[in-house]
Formats: sequence, structure tokens, C-alpha cells
Amino acid sequence: MSDSSSEFSVPRVAMVFAAGLGTRMRPLTLETPKPLVRVAGQCLIDYALDDCAAAGVETAIVNVHHLADQIEAHLVGRVEPKIVISDERAQLLDQGGGIRKVLPRIGEAPFFVWNTDAFWFDAPRANLLSLAQAWDPEKMDAALLLAPTHGSIGVDWEGDFDLTPQGRIIRRAGPKPFVYAGVGLLKPQLFAQETQEAFKLAPIFFAAAEQGRLFGVVSEGLWLHVGAIDAIDAAERAIAARRG
Repeated sequence: MSDSSSEFSVPRVAMVFAAGLGTRMRPLTLETPKPLVRVAGQCLIDYALDDCAAAGVETAIVNVHHLADQIEAHLVGRVEPKIVISDERAQLLDQGGGIRKVLPRIGEAPFFVWNTDAFWFDAPRANLLSLAQAWDPEKMDAALLLAPTHGSIGVDWEGDFDLTPQGRIIRRAGPKPFVYAGVGLLKPQLFAQETQEAFKLAPIFFAAAEQGRLFGVVSEGLWLHVGAIDAIDAAERAIAARRG
């Protein structure tokens, strides 16, 4: 981890998920991979990578599968952060398996994960920095950025999590005030004992929550989830309204 302030440090590595099929955005994603879908004039993946660069992340590991050539071509000229491609053309590994594959590149230090179908607009402070500042390895195995269920763009479900006053994430039935915003900070040791090649990330989070070691940080700014094709227009309208 590299020093970015006198009080906390920012992880050097981010795992940026760009391998998915984008089924909820079909037919658009039959020819364009979801990370390259443009919202308000910019590709979704560039929102993520720009935020990583601004926060001081040095390396972004980007996994590719669906229409992988397009994503590689798009990223070839990017310098900050440095791009490392994890090729999953032969087999889609899901998020957990994608992380497991690149553990040697991640190393032993905590690292960011980022879903490329969500981003923030008009945040007064980089949310990655807030997550890094809140990180406490003594009591956390994972920390997630959260967004309000109500008021965020593109949320069509009843929320994911609740928080204790101490910031610990708890799971319960029924509507919940926060959604997972698609960005987290994880210990690589969470994956050290995994033997499956392809597996989901969510059970890792749930196990950490059961042990009281999953924490949440409520993000600032307008969070936009662009997971379905009709969410593109909604996101662009919300950004235009903020811009005035």
C-alpha cells in the first residue's frame, strides 16, 4: 500500500470486473461489451479507471471474456492506472474465480474490487479514499461501499444491507436502507483456501458478515447503477439534471 496521506494509505491494486456477458443489456451487448457502453459520453469502465487513478491506485487488473478484443483495444493506451489483462476467454470464472486466478499478481496486501456497471457523479470526495481511510485490518476482512436504496439511480430491488452504529454490515429479511455499490476493499487471504476455478464473490461477503468482519462505508455523491438497458437513459437524465 502506498502512502496517500499522513493518516491512511491507499491499496495499490484494483480488480476491475469486465468479463460478464451483460445479458440485461441485450441486444446492445451482443455487439458491445457492457464495460464499453457509453453513459453521458463516457464508457462505463473509464468511470471506474478514472476514479482509481484519481485515488492513487497504481495497477488495475481487468478480467475479460465477452467481446474481450474490444475491451483490450480500448484500454491499450491507458497509462494510469497501469492495466493488466486477466484473460478469461477460455472460461468465465465469475468474480470470485476471477480474483483467485490473479492472486499472485495481487499479493498479500488488501485490494479494491470494482463492478463496471456502476459509478458516482458529483461526489465531493473520492469514495475510494473514504473506503481506504475507514479500513481497519484488525477488525475487517472486507469493507464495502454502500449507497442509499432510495435516491440512487437504477436500483430496482429492496436493498442489500443494513448497518450497525459501528459500521458493521448486517443481513436481514425485508427492505434494507443500503445497496452494495459495487466497490469493495478485501483481504486476499479470503481466497487462499478456495479450490474451485469458478465461483461467486457474494458468498465470501456473506461469510465475513456472519463472522462480524464485513463493514460498510456509505458513499457520497449520486450513485448510478447501469445494469440494464433502460438504466442508461435514467442515468443520463440524472446527470443532466445535476449539471443543470
